[in-house]
Amino acid sequence: MSRDGAQEATLAALAANVGVAVTKFVAFFFTGSSAMLAEGIHSVADTGNQGLLMLGRRRSRRGPSPAHPFGYGRERYFYGFLVSVVLFFGGGLFALYEGYEKIAHPHPLESWPWAVGVLLAAIVMEAFSLRTAVRNSNQERHGRSWTRFIRDAKAPELPVVLLEDTAALAGLVFALIGVTLTIVTGNTAFDGGGSIAIGLLLVAVAATLARETKSMIIGEAATPEVQRAIRNVLDDDPAIEAYTQVRTMHLGPEDLLVAARVTMPASADTDGAAAALADTERRIRERVPIASAVYLQPTPPDGA
Repeated sequence: MSRDGAQEATLAALAANVGVAVTKFVAFFFTGSSAMLAEGIHSVADTGNQGLLMLGRRRSRRGPSPAHPFGYGRERYFYGFLVSVVLFFGGGLFALYEGYEKIAHPHPLESWPWAVGVLLAAIVMEAFSLRTAVRNSNQERHGRSWTRFIRDAKAPELPVVLLEDTAALAGLVFALIGVTLTIVTGNTAFDGGGSIAIGLLLVAVAATLARETKSMIIGEAATPEVQRAIRNVLDDDPAIEAYTQVRTMHLGPEDLLVAARVTMPASADTDGAAAALADTERRIRERVPIASAVYLQPTPPDGA
């Protein structure tokens, strides 16, 4: 996904979450539904999450400094991890608590047409947000499954927006089912059950996001396709007889560190070897534009 595509998806999710949060709290005020309150808190958490993602993108654009010579690209992953924490505590655990309280201390559902109308309107807004995220993601998915695409994504906005919007739509369906069953049967336990289902869903999504962003914070290698492209450059280089220890690590979604040990002919002089390696580094950057830092360490041939 391009930077503009990720930004468009984040802004669409932010706008949808603000509108949905307002309508859900209005519905909760008139109905007293715990599922509606859980969904309202969920939307507030999602709104804050979009703000965290945008803040991370802005701060990651700072240039290198003496304390951080490779820049601040990984700051996007840190804010992505914060999103999973907010979603877990601000959305999942709160929804579980509200569901328990509604089942343990039931109270009647009031003004149910408000709840149904708001949920239907929220489904439309969340579907629009998810459609925007899917459209932008399809530009880079290239036939891969959604699971593989989310796992391979190096920009945190991708898994966050896609999983959040999917969870939001599913949560709205759970809330609608719970409210509808409460209306039909008069048993408010269904409303509490809808809130618990929402909580379990959000906890699962938060755990998935935490796992993916933790991997990027620790330091994740380039995709197999990118690593293959780097090796192809080294294989085709006439100045390199062999190479070992090819290492890659993402410094940010659009910044990649590449390092390798290369063996050059024994006849190569110092100046010639330096010029050849500089040319190799240039061709790696041409083949892999995100390779912002390339380090090739020359080693003598065996027996030299």
